[in-house]
Amino acid sequence: MSQNKFADIGPHNAPKLYQKVANSIVASIQSGVYRAGDRLPPERELAEEFDVSRATVREALIALEIRGIAEVRRGSGIYVVDAPLQDAATQELDIGPFEVTEARRLVEGESAALAAAIITDEEIGKLAELLRQLAANTDNDAGEQADRNFHITIAEATGNAALASVVETLWDMRYKSPMCREMFGRARDAGVQPRHDDHLAVFNALQARDPKAARKAMHNHLDRVIDSILDATETDAVERVRSAAASKRKEIARRSAI
Repeated sequence: MSQNKFADIGPHNAPKLYQKVANSIVASIQSGVYRAGDRLPPERELAEEFDVSRATVREALIALEIRGIAEVRRGSGIYVVDAPLQDAATQELDIGPFEVTEARRLVEGESAALAAAIITDEEIGKLAELLRQLAANTDNDAGEQADRNFHITIAEATGNAALASVVETLWDMRYKSPMCREMFGRARDAGVQPRHDDHLAVFNALQARDPKAARKAMHNHLDRVIDSILDATETDAVERVRSAAASKRKEIARRSAI
C-alpha cells in the first residue's frame, strides 16, 4: 500500500480525513486529470491511492455528490458532472458516521462491560421496556428514540456520569453533523433499521451480568452498523432508492391529475 498522503498533516485545525480525500479529487478535476463525464476510479483503487479505508472514500465521494460535483450512475460507478471553481475546496460537512460509530464502539463496548458488572434489576427492567418499544417501532422515529435511549441507559448504568455524557454526545453527533444526517438518512431510505436481535444479545449479556459477553455483543452490534451503512450507500443501493423515489413521484403526479 502507498505511503499515506496525509501523514504530514497535523490533527489540529485540519480538515477531516474524508474531506482531505475529497479535496484531492477536486484538485485532480481542476487540473484536468478528470473531466466532466469521466468515471472516477473505483473505491478500492482510491482507498489504495490515498491509503485510507473504504469508509473514508465512501464519505469523500458522497461529499462530492452532495456538492453536485459527482453523481452515482447505477451499475457503472461515480462520474464527474461538473468541474468546481478553481479556488473551491470541498465544504466542511463535519464528522462522518464511520468515525462516530467507531468511537461509539470503543466507548460503548467498555460501558456495556462495566454496566454488566453492576447493573440493577430496575435498570434491566427499563432496558427490557426499551427493547419492547424498539421491536414495535422498527421503521419510525419512536424506534430510533428507543434505540438511543437503550444505549444511553446502558451508559448510565455504569454509575459514571462522565461516561454517560460521552455516549450521549456521540449519539447527538448523528443529528448535528450534516454528513452523518445524510448517510444515516440514505441508510434509512435503503431500509436499514435498528437490529432488534443485536440489542437483544446486548440485553441478554447484561441480564446475565456477564461483562465479557456484553462487550462482545456491543462490539458486534456496532460493527454491523458500520457494515449496514456501507451496504446501504453502495452505488446500486443509492440508485435503487432514487429509482423508487422517482417512481413514487410519478405515481403521485398521475393520481393528482385524475
